[in-house]
Parts: sequence; structure tokens; C-alpha cells
Amino acid sequence: MTIIQRIQRGGAAALMVASLGACAGNSLGSILGGVLGGGGGGGGGAQSGQLAGIVRGVDTRSQQIAIQQSNGQTVGVNYDNQTQVVYQNQNYPPTALENGDQVTARIQANGNSYYTDYVQVDRSVRGTSTGTTSNLQTLQGTVRQVDRANGLFTIDINNSSTLTVSLPYNLSATDVNRFNSLRAGDFVRFYGTYLGNSRVELRNFF
Repeated sequence: MTIIQRIQRGGAAALMVASLGACAGNSLGSILGGVLGGGGGGGGGAQSGQLAGIVRGVDTRSQQIAIQQSNGQTVGVNYDNQTQVVYQNQNYPPTALENGDQVTARIQANGNSYYTDYVQVDRSVRGTSTGTTSNLQTLQGTVRQVDRANGLFTIDINNSSTLTVSLPYNLSATDVNRFNSLRAGDFVRFYGTYLGNSRVELRNFF
């Protein structure tokens, strides 16, 4: 699933994450004991540790990541613009997380609230390669808009069509730097895979 699709499904993720609040109070103790290493310390206050599991949604409106643990319980973890998502030594925004990714999040718990400043993607739901090379296209156009927060940019092609291009996890450092330097009006050429009539996933720049 692409970043764009995840944004479109944000409403569903929001409902799922919101439902976590109903059970958070009852399960807080077991989560802290089982996930944060049990060294709970007697007094209230913040506790820190790690939460490992599978991403089940990212709610961009409330800035929460839903992570399902091995026992089946799903925990909503808050993030902000300081939160790092790291996969294969590359940094990504939390919105780049995909449903099904296996992650380990460094979290702080305070009452019924959880926050993460660092998420390590242990295994992408995409795996390594799934033979999409045959669908690879050579594309070019003029940059219309760049959305660095969500890893997207749009280009105008054929004087009338607009494509939305999303960044994958396995983008090289060179291509990440190229993306970060994009400006409206730039002419770009790249390889990409179509995800729909007007949606493309970037493979690499020329």
C-alpha cells in the first residue's frame, strides 16, 4: 500500500486507533509489564521502554500509530514531527509506515498515553523484491508540487495530465537527496511503477 492509499484510509485508521482508548485503561498495567520490561517502578510518572509489533494503521489527523503486539492487543502510540522512522539506515516520516510493517518503537508511557520518538522498521511488508521490474516505466515531467512531510511530489506530463509520485522505503540516499532538492518548476526524469491511473511509486531518478 502506498503513502497515498494510507492517507485515504486515514479515516478507517482513525476509527481503529480511537477505539484503543476504550481498552487502554484496563490494559495499561499489562502493557507496561509485558512490553516495557516490567521494571515499572512504584510511583506514577513516565516510564520508557520498547514496543514491538505490526503496524495496523497510521492516523495522520490525531498523529497516532496503531501497533499490534504478538498477543493480539493493539496499542495506539502518539508521534509528532520529531519522531524518526528508520528503515535500512534511511529516515522517513511516520506517514510512510505501511499496514503490516514489523516495527520496534521506543516509547514513553505516562498514564494512559504513549509517545514514540523513534520507530525502527524491522521488516517492511513489501519484503525485498516482488518482481515489479516488469512494470517499470520511464517517466518525465515538470514538478508541480513537493510534499516532503508525506514523501510525495506531483508532476505535469503531456501538458494536461498530472501524476502523484510517492517515495518507497528502499530509496537510495542519492535519490532521497534528489527528492529533498526538488522545487516547483524543475524538470525530472525517473523510473517508476504505476499504482493507478494517476499514481506512481518512484524507483529512482535518472
